[in-house]
Amino acid sequence: MLRSSSIIGGASVVNILASLVKMKIAAVLLGPAGVGLVGLYQSLMQTAGSVAGLGLTNSGTRQIAAASADGGAAEVGRVRRALFWGTLAQAILGAALFWLASGWIATRFVADPERAAQVAWLSLGVGLSVAAGAQSALLIGLRRIGDIARVQVGSGSGGAVLGVAALWLWGEDGLIAMVLAAPVVTFLLGHLYVSRLERPSGPSDPLPLLAREWSAMARLGFAFMMSGLIAMAGFLAVRVLVQRELGAEALGQFQAAWAIGMTYLGFVLGAMGTDYYPRLTAAIGDRAAAVRLVNEQTEVALLLCGPVIVAMLGCAPWVIRLLYTAEFGPAVEILRWQLLGDIFKVMSWPLGFIILAAGAGKTFIVTESLGICVFVLGVYFGLPLIGVTATGVAFLALYVVHLPLVWWLGRRQIGFCWTRAVRVQAIAVIGAAVAVDSAARWSEPLGAVLGMVLALGMAFWTVMRLSEKTGAGGRLGRMAALGERVRNG
Repeated sequence: MLRSSSIIGGASVVNILASLVKMKIAAVLLGPAGVGLVGLYQSLMQTAGSVAGLGLTNSGTRQIAAASADGGAAEVGRVRRALFWGTLAQAILGAALFWLASGWIATRFVADPERAAQVAWLSLGVGLSVAAGAQSALLIGLRRIGDIARVQVGSGSGGAVLGVAALWLWGEDGLIAMVLAAPVVTFLLGHLYVSRLERPSGPSDPLPLLAREWSAMARLGFAFMMSGLIAMAGFLAVRVLVQRELGAEALGQFQAAWAIGMTYLGFVLGAMGTDYYPRLTAAIGDRAAAVRLVNEQTEVALLLCGPVIVAMLGCAPWVIRLLYTAEFGPAVEILRWQLLGDIFKVMSWPLGFIILAAGAGKTFIVTESLGICVFVLGVYFGLPLIGVTATGVAFLALYVVHLPLVWWLGRRQIGFCWTRAVRVQAIAVIGAAVAVDSAARWSEPLGAVLGMVLALGMAFWTVMRLSEKTGAGGRLGRMAALGERVRNG
């Protein structure tokens, strides 16, 4: 398990470095207003892509992984063909509808009808995002971890290079090219590695059979799509609220803090999730095995994220100035609140997959909806009181509500409870984070020193604990060996 995670983690390191360089250059060339517009365009493209994709990235992964586990090559081939033709139609339709609605989107969400031409170009990103999602589902479902890592490295670094080049050459006129660079490169690289796979086994299936297979994936994927849409629509609504109430500068401050959180959490959670979700899906029928897997994943996530969260809490002012410019000073307060919320996000993340692996789509939709409502309402009522800082406070409130909810649902589904090791690790991270945050608000230098000291101590403990767990006699080592024996029959 950790070998796969380390491969994806290595790819994520490259992506983080590329993303940091891109953020810095965008901040210097565009300023807060330009950075905010980039975030808004990305949010629009991702939301539309989520709707057009119908959740087939997740449901396709689940179906392919299940067919592979059953050993039916013909079944895998049928799922592959249904996924290909279905997502091809979805990508074309989604891009066309977004293009036709570009004028309305520019007026309604960007609040600038003159940007309709720029918004229309985002339709290309919508279509390519849907297609890239199908490629990702196939590679992850077949456990082609090396190929996934190579796609991530290439898309992260290549997209950053092309995006930065567009800004450097054309300034603000290159903003759309910067937003589109990542989906274009991701699609091209995904196509390259998918084309190297063996052709789907079995005879060509009749259209009605493929339609039924696609319909089964779409029904399962609808829950994924709705949950993703709810989340993206909520974050898009927050961006629109901030822009309308406080202006483009404040939107840029929110985007700056948001991008930092998504970058470093994407490194850890993305690396583990690539391998974790298929494993949990395979183990969900065995309650004891599923509980062990979720606990292992939660502890590893806390071990890896804890030192980063504590260090960034102490050094938040310097992190913002390093990654952006002095103009982004108000983003510091947002970032601090988001980092506190990230602790609860890391703890709730493995639990959310229990609902997905069990196929409880309606429950997952309700869970996500409640959390996003807390976030949007917190921002709506908080903006007039505390300004853009409300986005950070509402983010913390979101996961304070979400964590107990998914824990309760996990307990109902598989009898889940945290182990003592997870509880101790969580208390240690929360305690250290609160101490550093309090010290930093009283004295920034004191917060930085305390944050770095505690982060180094936690990093040392992380290395020791992971070394213990991944040894041949460790639990993760035994689980990996057992998984290999199962796969080899």
